[in-house]
Amino acid sequence: MPGTILVKQIGSPIRRPAKQRQTLIGLGLNKMHKIRELEDTPAIRGMVAKIPHLAEIVEERPAKPGREAKEG
Repeated sequence: MPGTILVKQIGSPIRRPAKQRQTLIGLGLNKMHKIRELEDTPAIRGMVAKIPHLAEIVEERPAKPGREAKEG
């Protein structure tokens, strides 16, 4: 089970290509300095890597042990 990361919007999407604006929306960011807690996956990290001038990873949180679904 992957941990989570905190992603913060650090730049404005004004005068940026539509693809970069859509990436911000895909991350759930739409206002300056907004922070979202997202699942730490290669897809999310790739999205942040595509727009390093607009978003950054603020903090990485490891997965909490024992939080997996119990099979019964």
